[in-house]
Amino acid sequence: MALPPILDMTSGSRMMWFDKDNPTALFSDKRQMFEELPSGHVIDVAPDVITDWSEGLPFPDESFHLVVFDPPHLIHAGEHSWLAKKYGVLDEVSWPFIIRDGFDEAMRVLKSFGTLVFKWNDSQIPLNELLTEIPYKPLFGQKREKTHWLVFMKMEED
Repeated sequence: MALPPILDMTSGSRMMWFDKDNPTALFSDKRQMFEELPSGHVIDVAPDVITDWSEGLPFPDESFHLVVFDPPHLIHAGEHSWLAKKYGVLDEVSWPFIIRDGFDEAMRVLKSFGTLVFKWNDSQIPLNELLTEIPYKPLFGQKREKTHWLVFMKMEED
């Protein structure tokens, strides 16, 4: 089976996608769940592939032209809170290693000169702190309130 050109390696409930069933994308996440919360929030995580990027993605090197990486950004959230259920939570101590591993996996599965789109909310971990933990430099980005969108490119020698 041929892989589509796009990998969303942290798809969650596909909130950022205009077409949540885009046929050019493979949606992956480490969980699958559906829950209607008393607050009215709905958690609907239904990936095409269940895989945990922090343990290595099950795709060959240089498989995708575009990778989307929107990892959990919270280190403090109630274990059963809707925020934790919807977005996930990073470990307060090991988050730099986990995020670095995610970038390494994204770059591994990207084709040479492929594009990585990274989304980060700096409500608990500032973006400049995160960027000191990864060996990749963004080409450009945009910030809206606390959410950053950064674009990286895998150079041929990566």
